[in-house]
Amino acid sequence: MSETCTHNCDTCNQKCDAAAQDLKAPANQYSHIKKVIAVVSGKGGVGKSLVTAMLAVLTRRKGLKTAILDADITGPSIPKMFGMHDAAMGSDLGILPSVTKTGIELMSVNLLLEHDTDPVVWRGPVIAGTVTQFWTDVIWGDVDLMFADCPPGTGDVPLTVFQSLPVDGIVVVTSPQDLVSMIVSKAVNMAKLMDIPVLGIVENMSWFECPDCGKRHSIFGESHIDAIAAEHKIPAVAKIPILPGLAGESDAGNFESFEGDWLDDLLTQLTA
Repeated sequence: MSETCTHNCDTCNQKCDAAAQDLKAPANQYSHIKKVIAVVSGKGGVGKSLVTAMLAVLTRRKGLKTAILDADITGPSIPKMFGMHDAAMGSDLGILPSVTKTGIELMSVNLLLEHDTDPVVWRGPVIAGTVTQFWTDVIWGDVDLMFADCPPGTGDVPLTVFQSLPVDGIVVVTSPQDLVSMIVSKAVNMAKLMDIPVLGIVENMSWFECPDCGKRHSIFGESHIDAIAAEHKIPAVAKIPILPGLAGESDAGNFESFEGDWLDDLLTQLTA
């Protein structure tokens, strides 16, 4: 394979055997997962895990069997949001995912560490291999929708998720700052290289509503999501405000109690 490989054999003029290789890893034989959605961002701190958790909770409320594969190995936050602290268990057949209060299956590296504050000081190949093992070695059972919470950027782990898992689409999470246009473009262009459809862009921290006067304030600048979405010909599916109460519920591990309809349009698309 050439060092300049784009991983998109349809547009490649190189002669190699990559096109004949199926890079998708087989799921655990006791896992039957209908649809995989990757949640990505071009930079950290924009609320990617928040959107992942929201989608999982809303999907579960619709009665679908839902799972989260936490691919953010060095910065996992999903378990804390759901109040999950007990170590994951295993058997001779594989690793058993933890299950949240409402029945969302979850696997994260924090559920395999002795203490959830222990740092994960691993190199890229080991981290990527761990993500693949979450797919191949975990007994997910029957799942209607799995959300893969990817780390920010376009490095080893997102590439592993896109190549090794049968990803049906991605959701890009962003914030209102000017510089985000370039960063979103990187994530969208990576998805195009991997021939994976972008289902939409979600803008987090769009505004803050004053509890006293009800006026909306654009704390991080005016929104650019509509222009960015139009540039890439993909839908701008949601704008989520800054919600101190939601942050508190996340810190307390009570995320499943959140209320909000910002992602309803995207949810309809995912569950159609």
